[in-house]
Amino acid sequence: MATTHRVHSMTAFARLEEAAPFGTLQIEIRSVNQRYLEPHFRLPDSLRDLEPVLREALRSRLARGKVECSVRFESAETAQAPTLNGQRLKEIADALAAIQQQVPSAVAPTTLALLNQPGVMETQHLDQDAIKATAKVLFTQALDELIDARAREGEKLAEMITTRLTAVSEQVATVKRLLPHILERQRAQLLERLEIAKTELDPQRLEAELVLVAQKADVDEELDRLSAHVEEVGRQLTEKGPKGRRLDFLMQELNREANTLSSKSVVAETTRCAVELKVLIEQMREQIQNIE
Repeated sequence: MATTHRVHSMTAFARLEEAAPFGTLQIEIRSVNQRYLEPHFRLPDSLRDLEPVLREALRSRLARGKVECSVRFESAETAQAPTLNGQRLKEIADALAAIQQQVPSAVAPTTLALLNQPGVMETQHLDQDAIKATAKVLFTQALDELIDARAREGEKLAEMITTRLTAVSEQVATVKRLLPHILERQRAQLLERLEIAKTELDPQRLEAELVLVAQKADVDEELDRLSAHVEEVGRQLTEKGPKGRRLDFLMQELNREANTLSSKSVVAETTRCAVELKVLIEQMREQIQNIE
C-alpha cells in the first residue's frame, strides 16, 4: 500500500480478475483529475447491494478524483446447469404406477412432461454470500493497485515540479544579480534624458525623481516572496496527505508575483526573466491539476 507522504496523482487505472467455482469476477477502477472526489459505480443487479460498502471503502482511501468503478460477474456454466432430482422422479413414477393400476386406461405422460414436473429438474443456486465476499476482497486489492499506480505517477509529477522549482529559483537569482545594474542604468538614463532636454532640476527634485525611479524598478519584495513560495511548494511536496489544492493556491501566488515583476520591468533582462517565470509556473500548474 502506498504511504501517505508521497505525492499521488489522480490519474491511474487498475484491473483485477478472479476465477472461482461460482464464476469469474472482474473489477476495474479508473480515475482522472477532479476538484473533489466523484465516484461512479457500475455493478450487475445481483451485486447491486454491494455499492454502499464499496463506495465507503473508496471514500476512506481517496480524497480527490473522478473515479469510475466497474464490477463484472460471469457465472460458471456448471453452476447454472440443471440436474435431475432422482428422488423426485421416483416419487412421480410410483404415483403414476399406482394410477395405472387403478385406472388402466390412463395415458402415461411423455418424458418431456415428466421433466417439466416441479422439482424434477433442479438448477443449482449460486452462493451469493461467497460471490459478494470475493467481490469485496477483489475490490480492496484493485483499490490498492490503483493507489500504488497513483503514487508512481505522483512521483513523476513531483520530479517535474521540483525541476521547475529549481528553474524558478535560478530566474529569481538572475534578477537579484541584475538588480543593482538595473537601478544604476535607470539612474543614468534619467540623467541622460534630463541632459538632452537641457532641463535643470533642483537637486532635491532630482533626488526625488531618482528615488521614484528606484522604487518603480525595485522588485526585492517580489523576489523574496517568489523565493518563499518556492520553498513552501517544496515543503508541501513532502507533507502528508492530499496536497493538490494547497499547491494550486501556491501557483496562484507565484503567478501573482511574476505578473508584478513583469509590470515593474524596466529593462529587457527582467522582462525575459518574468516571461520565463510565468512559463515555468504555468507548466507546474498544469502538472498540479493532476495531484490529489
